[in-house]
Amino acid sequence: MGHREDLLEGAKKCLVEKGFVRTTARDIVSASGTNLASIGYHYGSKDALLTQAFIALMEEWGEIFQSGVTGAGGSLERFRQVWEGVLAQHEESGRVWSASLEVALSGDRLPDLRAMLAASQAEGRRGLISMLTGTPEDELDERDERTLGTFYQALLNGLMIQWLFDPKSAPSAAEFTEGMRRASEALTRPAADPE
Repeated sequence: MGHREDLLEGAKKCLVEKGFVRTTARDIVSASGTNLASIGYHYGSKDALLTQAFIALMEEWGEIFQSGVTGAGGSLERFRQVWEGVLAQHEESGRVWSASLEVALSGDRLPDLRAMLAASQAEGRRGLISMLTGTPEDELDERDERTLGTFYQALLNGLMIQWLFDPKSAPSAAEFTEGMRRASEALTRPAADPE
């Protein structure tokens, strides 16, 4: 591996161990065995490197369980399998989710990092749609991303916040799926005739 890859691996390690806010450039250099100048040369800034590390962690996280998803695209079976995978990885991904919440709750203290993470949301939304529906990402358009993608992202964020707050009371994949089934059923029920 070269310095660029070493830096990315070191930054991923730091994100998991320390989060965005507490990770310094020196932490990344120490974890990667590189030097401070390498961060600027390869990534432009520590925040840009941490953002790329976060994206890489999310991609790795999704790949861990995406290959085992077998249900038909858009089915309740596939929905349940995806959330089973998400919840099975909560121990490993919990610190990364905590780190992203640090940035979200930082207000104006980390504007550049927030802007970079916000810009990466479109990619994450497309990935979620693909996972849950089986549709290849290159077939999705902006409307898909802004509607279905934001919906799935809200489900994912909400589930992870519940898990971070209190893992014991967070829903199982089966409970989460049953909630989706019941909500969908209620939404598609014919409206009662007004009398």
